[in-house]
Amino acid sequence: MEEDKKIKAKSETMEWVKSIFFAVIVAILIKTFIFNTTYVLGSSMYPTLHEKDRLFTNKISLYFSNPGRGDIVILKAPDNPSKDYIKRVIALAGDTVEIKDGKVYLNGEILEEDYIAENAYTHTYDEDTWFVPKGYVFVLGDNREEGASKDSRYFGCISVESIKGKANFRYFPFGDRFGKLE
Repeated sequence: MEEDKKIKAKSETMEWVKSIFFAVIVAILIKTFIFNTTYVLGSSMYPTLHEKDRLFTNKISLYFSNPGRGDIVILKAPDNPSKDYIKRVIALAGDTVEIKDGKVYLNGEILEEDYIAENAYTHTYDEDTWFVPKGYVFVLGDNREEGASKDSRYFGCISVESIKGKANFRYFPFGDRFGKLE
């Protein structure tokens, strides 16, 4: 009888170990291939995102399609691969972006940007016109104050392959800024 209890306890312990191991493997696979969480540092996406916002990022959609105009993406920083940036996709392959008089033009038409601050002035650095090649996108931070965002104005078009996920949902803080990102 005592032997049966030991065998049963050992069997139950092994079942727990297997369950925990399986749960850890599933969590790693989900984090690696399906979604991740991101913590916002800095103000480059203000007023859409604020310092310390926490976001769910979708990775799986990138396996089936490239990001679209207006998507907020997490990308490997071209100027520091150990960092990630959060930016908005402005233009896709084949598009021409021009910034003049503080306004962004996409393929010759002024880009309507209801996500930036009213009367925001988009500064340029060395260039003011970009053609987006195949396999690349043009990204900008929503904060257009001078020096507020390192983006395609600074480092040029970015490879679609450097995009790590799309930010779809803000899960913290709760309240008026909680929920789906637009």
